[in-house]
Amino acid sequence: MTAAPTRSVSTPRPGMSGEERKVVFASSLGTVFEWYDFYLYGALAPIIAKQFFAALDTNSAFIFALLAFAAGFIVRPFGALLFGRLGDMIGRKYTFLVTILIMGLSTFIVGLLPNYESIGVLAPVLLIALRLLQGLALGGEYGGAATYVAEHAPQGKRGAYTSWIQITATLGLFLSLAVIQGLQRMMGEVAFADWGWRLPFLLSIVLLAVSIWVRLSMNESPAFKRMKENGRTSRAPITESFGRWRNLRVVILALLGMTAGQAVVWYTGQFFALFFLTHALKVEATTANLLIACSLLIGTPFFVIFGTLSDRIGRKPIIMAGCLLAAATYWPLFHALTDAANPDLARAQASSRVTVTADARECSFLFNPTGAARFTSSCDVAKQLLAGASVSYDVLPGNGLARIAVGDRVIDSHDLRGLSAGEARVKDEAFRRAVTDALEQAGYPKRADPAKIDSLRIVAILSLLMIYVTMVYGPIAAALVELFPTRIRYTSMSLPYHIGNGWFGGLLPTAAFAIVAQTGNMYNGLLYPIVIAGATFVIGMLFLPETKNVDIYARD
Repeated sequence: MTAAPTRSVSTPRPGMSGEERKVVFASSLGTVFEWYDFYLYGALAPIIAKQFFAALDTNSAFIFALLAFAAGFIVRPFGALLFGRLGDMIGRKYTFLVTILIMGLSTFIVGLLPNYESIGVLAPVLLIALRLLQGLALGGEYGGAATYVAEHAPQGKRGAYTSWIQITATLGLFLSLAVIQGLQRMMGEVAFADWGWRLPFLLSIVLLAVSIWVRLSMNESPAFKRMKENGRTSRAPITESFGRWRNLRVVILALLGMTAGQAVVWYTGQFFALFFLTHALKVEATTANLLIACSLLIGTPFFVIFGTLSDRIGRKPIIMAGCLLAAATYWPLFHALTDAANPDLARAQASSRVTVTADARECSFLFNPTGAARFTSSCDVAKQLLAGASVSYDVLPGNGLARIAVGDRVIDSHDLRGLSAGEARVKDEAFRRAVTDALEQAGYPKRADPAKIDSLRIVAILSLLMIYVTMVYGPIAAALVELFPTRIRYTSMSLPYHIGNGWFGGLLPTAAFAIVAQTGNMYNGLLYPIVIAGATFVIGMLFLPETKNVDIYARD
């Protein structure tokens, strides 16, 4: 048994029957509902930060809310191992039912959780526990769906058929945004932020019921069914997948040469772009969500376009091109996004640069997840004020007390060590007024002016980011399936996919905003996806084999 791609091609199977198409559609539809459940948290991160992390300062609360979001991604590889093993041993269909049940119930319960004001620190603990369950379930979902569809698809059409699975992730995001926007418009943003945010989570119980009904109607994968009838299923999928170097080498290559870059491109184009609009550019949340939704509608067909194209020219050229384009253009594209979404901010940044001059030894890492740390040095006071106002700044070396310069105006910071609480409040308030004054005079806006937002230009930029997503994501399910034999396919492909998407991708918002908080420059968070996408391009080009002609039906 070899894990390396086979180059022989068997006679193409006839096209899928009507029953097979129905089964594949049912699998894709169930995945839409799962992704809807999972995305709700990401879209509602700012509200969840206030509801469950109220004890923290604003910047730390937002980053910690993103970290709780990332917790679900961190455990995805463990879900891949658990459910991948089950899928390879007992079948794809029954594993589907377990993952959808865990995912749906965990999401529903989030809508019932008391907030921090009601039960204190237990609230975020329970929230994170539910996020971990969601992550475990999703860790078993994608590998099963991709494997299931690919094993139904005729030879030479796997890219086209599995690209429909890729669409489901974006449709799930679109559905979650549509529900959120609809509820916000119906009940108003104040009521929605207070208690209405729970409704999208509670509504998921309906989607859960539909998903279970759909999945009960599915048949087992023909490739797995044949293998099981012949008594050739694996008794130890984890050992076969990762305990033998020949297969482990392919797993590592799939991770570093394909899924890591795919993941950061995917999360930059959808999640980071949304957070950047609302958090850095101060675009009102409803407007930002609508702009993202428009780009999703425009970009979604390209999943099928690139998936189908990969059946003709190969998976590797398309995925590698997507990584290269992303790494090369993210920096100018996000600067252009600033120009289009908040031109006043772009103008102020160009004409009145903000700097913090400070002794580096006095500057801490401004991340306070427990709320126990107190930032008291003059450097920390200055940087925390600017970070809380989402103002991009550069740090310059200096001595003595830190100072903020806004254009030509300089404001001295202050040291809080040794001051009473009352004295600290007085100094903080005076400093905040002086800095806010200087920023206003320099033209720094408190929020993006709706009248000056260039919606068409923003949608064009976001759509281009989405096309990068479709290039790396459209063909990847087929590519992963084709790398591994049937008996260990679910397990083998699930782990690199979920390490890539769960760790490299899922940690992107948290890592990017932590980088921004530390360096002060709102664009520096892009260094994370740029470096990883660039590294994936190099590794993939050098070592990744082309798999489009592999006959997976000859590889039990």
